[in-house]
Amino acid sequence: MFNYRSHIEDFFNYCIFHKKLSEKTIRAYRIDLTQYSAFSQELTKESLWAYIEHLNKQFKPKTVKRKLATLKAFIHYLLLQDLINYNPFDKIETSIREPLLLPKTIPLDTIAKLISFSYEQIRKAKTNYQFGCAVRNAAIIELLFATGGRVAEICTLVPEDVDLLGGTVKFYGKGSKERVVPIENHAVLGILNRYRMLYEERIAEGKFFFINRLGQRTTEQSVRNMINNYCNRCGISLHITPHMFRHSFATLLLEEDVDIRYIQRMLGHSSITTTQIYTHVTSAKQKEILKTKHPRNKLNLG
Repeated sequence: MFNYRSHIEDFFNYCIFHKKLSEKTIRAYRIDLTQYSAFSQELTKESLWAYIEHLNKQFKPKTVKRKLATLKAFIHYLLLQDLINYNPFDKIETSIREPLLLPKTIPLDTIAKLISFSYEQIRKAKTNYQFGCAVRNAAIIELLFATGGRVAEICTLVPEDVDLLGGTVKFYGKGSKERVVPIENHAVLGILNRYRMLYEERIAEGKFFFINRLGQRTTEQSVRNMINNYCNRCGISLHITPHMFRHSFATLLLEEDVDIRYIQRMLGHSSITTTQIYTHVTSAKQKEILKTKHPRNKLNLG
């Protein structure tokens, strides 16, 4: 019987030093292969078939797909190293249908309320510290909505990536894929300029564009906390996350008939399939409009 377990550590070394995979990916691979090792001593078609059934009883489809992807990567490594001469996944159906989860968006009037509140905090600031925080917070909220950037991308912006004269922001997305998003709104450029002038010396001393009171980069969690705090204080009951600005950016542009391929590039999606989730949101909205607003619904013809 082939002892696949003795090759697992070599597989991790291959992933680290040859494929240059992230620590997060290696950690997930380790969890997944440990779970499979506990399930079966064999790596055969029969054991994989039983494992898929076991996973589907225990986990959600997205998790099952990830765990099977780990096993496929490991088997691919074994084949590359000529440690096995056939792929046990051959002729095993592994496509798993995931439920369609529509992205949560923020109504435009709610976004307007939050942005207005952020500027109100600038006007009401009583100390220089409060003023600086309020300007930074308004700039972050504006940038989230103006660009559709991920919160991690915005928090890790460096000064050279923010070209306020040219009106562009350069993001490095998943896989360090670079994209440049234009900013064409004067208010957004204005608050970013205001922030940069206010923090110019401290930004120059540090490494990142958005910094906290210690001169370190603003964290994703601090942005989440700030948005929650602002929502509570201005009476917004909807739970808003930074990523919902990204969903809203895409959905609202689609509703304005912007070509989905432009939106794909601005979001940094490698595949148009990823962006097409937003077409389901606009379709749902169209159905709701026709259900509640169409004049035919008012006609009672007996």
